[in-house]
Amino acid sequence: MGLLLVFRTNSAYQRFAEGRKIWETIVNSSRDLYRMMMLYEHEIGMDKRRRLQKLLAAFPYLLRHRIRPNLVMRRLDDEAYERDPENTILLYQDQGVKEDDEEAAALAQTEEETGQSRRQTRRPLFWVDQRTLPWRLLPADGALEKCARAQNRPLWVCDRMAQELRTVPDGPSFTNRERLILVSHVDKLSHCIGGAERIHQTVVPLNYARHTLRALTVWLFSLPFVLVKDLQLLTGPVVLVMSWLLFGVFEVSCAIEDPFQGTLRLSILCDTIRRDVLGDEHNRASAFRLEDKKKRQPEREELEQSSSSSNLSNATTPVGGLDSSFA
Repeated sequence: MGLLLVFRTNSAYQRFAEGRKIWETIVNSSRDLYRMMMLYEHEIGMDKRRRLQKLLAAFPYLLRHRIRPNLVMRRLDDEAYERDPENTILLYQDQGVKEDDEEAAALAQTEEETGQSRRQTRRPLFWVDQRTLPWRLLPADGALEKCARAQNRPLWVCDRMAQELRTVPDGPSFTNRERLILVSHVDKLSHCIGGAERIHQTVVPLNYARHTLRALTVWLFSLPFVLVKDLQLLTGPVVLVMSWLLFGVFEVSCAIEDPFQGTLRLSILCDTIRRDVLGDEHNRASAFRLEDKKKRQPEREELEQSSSSSNLSNATTPVGGLDSSFA
């Protein structure tokens, strides 16, 4: 019984740790990509650099929406929420939605028996407010509507950033080497999409989870018959405590099995990337502007002249004072 619970908990924690590493890679790659864009701002161009910044800031939010579907989307036929037609964007549900295990098994069985496709012919329509995150971060050059129509929105952002970097003209300090370095950071973000989808769409086998739960239930129901001979009246409290501990371990493994459904604070990570890319732009940009030494050379000469004149005045003052005293 202990081996079953330990294996279940370890496999769930490995998925949790891997999900955290994926988002750590997203944070680090976003910061590195922003640093490279600022270093080659003159070659990239300010307008293109700002478009890349907005796309980069919107990427983590779009990925969060993909692995946590219906987070901010509302059904078009839902009358519980009022919408502003001028600021409404119509879009379909993300294709990365994970189906319920029993529903997916039933659909697979039906497809195998009837030969019909599982793809829904009529998909429900949703709406979002373009004034909310991440939609207000997207550039105002038609990217908002195109991204909303994409089936994989974070992947669309990676493709657009790669295309923007490809069109940067060559120069003395910007060649294919720098371009490949920038695109490699975009590739890391694209790989993180696949890693997050793998964790979200691949669950622990349902049969194993059910078998563990059934074995735990049978073991706890038979436990009082073994303990009553030695514990007598204490059998009830001991069984209750054991049940709470073992079922608690099982529930913890179920909770961290998919770390993107509330275990990881994805909103904090998304806000961190947005602040590093957009919110803290002025503070970080000061690190990329070096002061020209030639401009500071006249100031240094003036300081040296003033210091030398002050030294001369200090040196002549005591001599004058001694002469006057002897006179």
